[in-house]
Amino acid sequence: MAKRIEASNVSSYYGSFKAIDSVSMTVEPKTITALIGPSGCGKSTFLRSINRMHEVLPGARIEGSLTIDDQNIYDPDVDVTAVRRMIGMVFQRPNPFPTMSIYENAVAGLKLNGVKKKSVLDEAAEKSLRSANLWDEVKDRLDRPGAGLSGGQQQRLCIARTIAVQPQVVLMDEPCSALDPISTLAIEDLMFKLKDQFTIIIVTHNMQQAARVSDKTGFFSIEKTGDPGRLIEYDDTQKIFSNPSQKKTEDYITGRFG
Repeated sequence: MAKRIEASNVSSYYGSFKAIDSVSMTVEPKTITALIGPSGCGKSTFLRSINRMHEVLPGARIEGSLTIDDQNIYDPDVDVTAVRRMIGMVFQRPNPFPTMSIYENAVAGLKLNGVKKKSVLDEAAEKSLRSANLWDEVKDRLDRPGAGLSGGQQQRLCIARTIAVQPQVVLMDEPCSALDPISTLAIEDLMFKLKDQFTIIIVTHNMQQAARVSDKTGFFSIEKTGDPGRLIEYDDTQKIFSNPSQKKTEDYITGRFG
């Protein structure tokens, strides 16, 4: 069941340094939201705050409220492991476990969660690989190393591994930046397909990609080096790219800065 995400005045810190300042946005279920903006403006920091990976770094913390279906995931009594299980993450570079086979990569999260029954694992592996548009390419070599696949296939394997544990939210941090154009289009097609099941947030530097795949777009920026990132504008993607409300958004999208 896809979830609704609401950020209210979220600020993230690395020690005394404020990385993002007072970000508020609502992400509806079964939508794709793109976060765009220049490097160092806090997009990835905000993304990592949503599944509580930000705080893994020493001295890192957030202020404000982040709710998933009205449950504040930063409440003291919230099970952090359960939050991270509910919110899957796909990283910039494909990172299949190098010593594991394609099959073992696909079911790694389930095994970590204590699933041992082979029939359950087999079914989950096929289902997740089919969902990631990878099954037909790998079904005859599931015992081969996942690291032996092409870059685009590896990234789809990582997506299969993420969705096998049935999260409700999938976060993607520049998932296509290391891929060729054909693999990038395969991942974009996959996002459209996965939107029926998950709430998806993607960080991307590729403006055309944001315009192609997302329902809503958030533009982050900073005033000057050392300042915290701020959410300048958040709206329907069509409006952001055709008629943004803020001049700074228009300048970034048209290439006048950033």
